[in-house]
Amino acid sequence: MPVRKVLVVDDSPTERFYLSDILRKSGYEVVTADNGEDGIAKAKKDHPDLILMDVVMPGLNGFQATRQLSRDPVTQAIPVIMCTTKGQETDRVWGMRQGASDYMVKPIVPEMLLGKIKALG
Repeated sequence: MPVRKVLVVDDSPTERFYLSDILRKSGYEVVTADNGEDGIAKAKKDHPDLILMDVVMPGLNGFQATRQLSRDPVTQAIPVIMCTTKGQETDRVWGMRQGASDYMVKPIVPEMLLGKIKALG
C-alpha cells in the first residue's frame, strides 16, 4: 500500500515544520501532533499510512506511544518510523521492540527519510 498520509508526532514546532515541509514538497498529506497522547488520538481518527514519532516528549514519550499504537488493533498495522536525537544502539533496539518499523537519528536527512518511506510503500 503506497504511503499518502503521514502523521508527524514531535513536541518541537521546528522539527514538525521541518519534517512536514519535506513531506509536503514530496506530495504527501501531513497531519501533526505535538505529544504522544495527541499522536495516538490522531492516529485513530485520521488513519495515516505512516507515523514519524519523536521519542523525547513531555507526558507520554515516543517509546510508550509506539508501544500503545502497535498493540491496538485499530492502529497496529500503521508503520512507525522513530525520528529522535536518541542515537544509542540500545535506544534503537528498544524502539524496534516497542513496534517501530524503522529508527532514524536526528538531524533527519531528507533523502534518507524519503527513501525509507518509499521502501515501506
